[in-house]
Amino acid sequence: MRVEKTVFISYRRTNIYQARAVFQDLRANGYDVFLDYESIDSGSFERIIFDQVRARAHFLVILTPSALERCADPNDWLRREIEAAIDSQRNIVPLTFEGFDFHEMDRYLTGKLAALKSYNAIRIPSDYFDEAMVRLRTRFLNKPLDVVLQPTPSADVTVVQQAIQREAAQPKVEKDQLTANEFFERAFLAAERGDSDAAIADYSQAIHLNPQDDAAYINRGVVFSERRDYDAAIADYNQAILLDPEYTTTYYNRGLAHGKKGDYDRAIADFNQSIILDPQNAAAFYNRGIAYAGKGEYDHAIADYDQAILLDPQDAAAFNNRGIAYNDKGDYDRAIADYDQAILLDPQDAAAFNNRGNAYNDKGDYDRAIADYDQAIRLNPNYALAYSNRGEAYLAKGDKQQARADFETALRIDPSDEDARDNLNRLT
Repeated sequence: MRVEKTVFISYRRTNIYQARAVFQDLRANGYDVFLDYESIDSGSFERIIFDQVRARAHFLVILTPSALERCADPNDWLRREIEAAIDSQRNIVPLTFEGFDFHEMDRYLTGKLAALKSYNAIRIPSDYFDEAMVRLRTRFLNKPLDVVLQPTPSADVTVVQQAIQREAAQPKVEKDQLTANEFFERAFLAAERGDSDAAIADYSQAIHLNPQDDAAYINRGVVFSERRDYDAAIADYNQAILLDPEYTTTYYNRGLAHGKKGDYDRAIADFNQSIILDPQNAAAFYNRGIAYAGKGEYDHAIADYDQAILLDPQDAAAFNNRGIAYNDKGDYDRAIADYDQAILLDPQDAAAFNNRGNAYNDKGDYDRAIADYDQAIRLNPNYALAYSNRGEAYLAKGDKQQARADFETALRIDPSDEDARDNLNRLT
């Protein structure tokens, strides 16, 4: 048994400054530390990452309130790194930062990841960062370990050393940057509980303390978007792209904001860039399809929905939207087939039943249309559009009494439904 000084640091992109500060401290004290996400070629990324977990005795994971949010996904990178460390029996040390509480993270710590709570964690407050690092080195890393290390494959030695050197060349992390991340995490928690004012204020303070943190601009942009302040959101995404022009999520988010404004050309341009940076991003294809449909370019929309479905065959919304595009082209049978699949994948989706009802209605099959509108209304009794559509189907069948009742219900739920109002006026 021997004392090992090889370390792997696992972190979420939003926590780069905490991870970098830990990297710099350990390097200054003689540790061989691996910390990299951005510079390894995507083709060899997965192999090198997992080889480095097995090649190093200590595995440190940076934990903040935002760190585990995507860990419910079995394909999430942070989750996979932690699981690899558990499988290879590394010396796992969770480093917990401002606002992190294991008890509030149970929903993410599923399966093998539940074991993370059993490891001795060390709290790293930004005000006492140096003191916490002394404790980490002397109490958590400075102990004999009986571990089997698998050396870095010779073909990867140069790549790994280049990645380490690139990180070592980064400027020293300052206290303001760590404090900024505390505001970032506080903003994240505020946004989760729906307090957008507090979230924006804290993200703004994080940006004031660390103007180079693109993640704070991105997250503030998300909050602005949720408030439908799309211009403010786009301004934040613009700034984030200036800071990091290679991050696919920023283009994707800006595309969503442009799409919400009805600026489909700019939305498509952003989704194009997002797809160039991440060709496996099914959501980018899906939302580019929505933008093309908004322009009336249904063939382009269908092609994008095809790709989204190829990448994610369980995406009910992609089938539903492709059905809408086929329906708008007048291809009702293909539309119905897509709605069938959407309903199979999500039997509680009232919109899919309503849309299939529209396709049957357009085909003149009013009984099936009414049956689908019935189901949409059962699933969502306040679905004004489904009442209005069912009224039109009854009207086409000559049942004016039932049509009137449905148009009146639609207007009671949604007084702005002009189609229902026009149809009702024609009946009087």
